[in-house]
Amino acid sequence: MNETDILIVGAGAAGLAAGMRLAQSPVSFLIAEARGRSGGRAFTQSHNGYPLDHGCGWLHSADRNPWRGLAEKAGFTIDRTLPEWGEQALDLGFPADDQAAFAEASEQFSKRLTETVQNQHDRSAALLLEPANRWNPLIDAVSCYMSGAELHHISALDSARYADTDINWRIVEGYGAAITALGSAANLPISYNCTVTEIDHNGKGVSVETSKGRIEARAVIVTVPPSLLLSGAIRFRPELPEKLKAAEGLPLGIAEKLYLAIDDPGDLPADGHLFGRIDRAATASYHLRPFGRPLIEAYFGGSLAYELEQAGPDAFFAFACDELAFLFGEAIRQRLRFITATQWAQDPFCGGSYSYARPGHADARQKLAEPVTDRLFFAGEACSRHHFSTAHGAYESGVEAANSALASTLAKAK
Repeated sequence: MNETDILIVGAGAAGLAAGMRLAQSPVSFLIAEARGRSGGRAFTQSHNGYPLDHGCGWLHSADRNPWRGLAEKAGFTIDRTLPEWGEQALDLGFPADDQAAFAEASEQFSKRLTETVQNQHDRSAALLLEPANRWNPLIDAVSCYMSGAELHHISALDSARYADTDINWRIVEGYGAAITALGSAANLPISYNCTVTEIDHNGKGVSVETSKGRIEARAVIVTVPPSLLLSGAIRFRPELPEKLKAAEGLPLGIAEKLYLAIDDPGDLPADGHLFGRIDRAATASYHLRPFGRPLIEAYFGGSLAYELEQAGPDAFFAFACDELAFLFGEAIRQRLRFITATQWAQDPFCGGSYSYARPGHADARQKLAEPVTDRLFFAGEACSRHHFSTAHGAYESGVEAANSALASTLAKAK
């Protein structure tokens, strides 16, 4: 049996942030991580010397994102090239006039979302679409990229609360690589392949059962996604019905990536962007030659991502080839080669990509984040009211939970 002041469950972005905060304090702590690595949904894989981010890849709100400052200080390279998400490279299948019309329709939709915050009337975000507007399918496609779900699944009020500075940068060596390295540099006490199965908070302290034995702690910070709370992977004694209710309102959306190599890439603009189609929500977003590399990063969201993932990696590749051939012509098929595709929906430690709130559940994030007595604390991107679905939202919630757990623990020690 191990004993510690504070146990952190999960070594993803929130767990690492909590650990880095506690490392600056006088208390003892441990991190129990079910995977054989840290980072969680922040994960960079190398291919032929190119770092490929399987999870988070963009430093959203980079001008105030804490990971950006930490990564830069640690020697990582920040690329300040802004994304061209709303533009269509070479105007392929999407003339400039149509792009302007789509931008206007998107702006009007965003204004209606903002009004939702003002009147605090929550409903399905799909109800804010202008009836019969030509650009509704593409607006819905963008929702799939941002939230991992179509608009009819999403709380308009929660979506409107998201705060963003529209400054999006990247880490050349990989966002996941930076987060993992920062955790390693802090020499955090992480026990890998250590799956937490039960958290008993019935006594003065907390007794935690893991695949490596029992751990006794004064406080526990739970950073797993809401999907794992719902699945019963971790049992709580006594049970936490209010937490389960909050988790039910915060499912994980599905967003998946496909990486392609492209031969003779010189005719493609570096860091260009394409929508595969503009007339349907079931379409991918393509990042051409990221960092000027001979690659294409395809991004899929919502039900399309789920269906393709269920069919397997070849389905992602076939879909992308069809859309790119539609835009460039059939000859491009011979230039494309499969590298890898993500499978976050099938990952047993998350079961999805990042959280969205169901209509009527905009306040579930605050309820999920609320401590239970003075012993259980919760963190993760799903707990962030304004920066959900991001690694920096996870960071901020991790630090906040660590501060609360630390204050509680120190108070008990007096």
